[in-house]
Amino acid sequence: MGDFMTTVKTGDTVRIHYTGTLKDGSRFDSSEGREPLEFTVGSGQIIPGLDIALPGMAMGEAKTVEVPCAEAYGPVNPDARQAVPRAGIPADIPLDPGTQLQMQTPEGQVVPVVVVEANEETVTLDANHPLAGQDLIFAIELVAINP
Repeated sequence: MGDFMTTVKTGDTVRIHYTGTLKDGSRFDSSEGREPLEFTVGSGQIIPGLDIALPGMAMGEAKTVEVPCAEAYGPVNPDARQAVPRAGIPADIPLDPGTQLQMQTPEGQVVPVVVVEANEETVTLDANHPLAGQDLIFAIELVAINP
């Protein structure tokens, strides 16, 4: 009998170490120095482009996956950008462009938004994911498989 290699299939729980970079090489996330990321393959817990890269990988295997924005956080949605009246925002909240705030929807869901611009009348907020519209590159290493 040859060596029996366990490879990942949909439904397995896996742990990976990963480093995510943009096309220009800047890092936006990494599990370095932290516990590996654990999730169930094919369950939608991570972005689709990573989910589909895992089946067939073996223990200890490492690879680099290019994920187009459509399989990551999606394209930038212009409707996710909106101007709100300045008066509706408490005065003690900083509104410098680039500031990340959390807003609650009427349904009580918390949505992270970024201040795009602010003047005396209105504040423009962007609810797009910071990585929307970006193609991402992930270097991943498979450290555990639990079928």
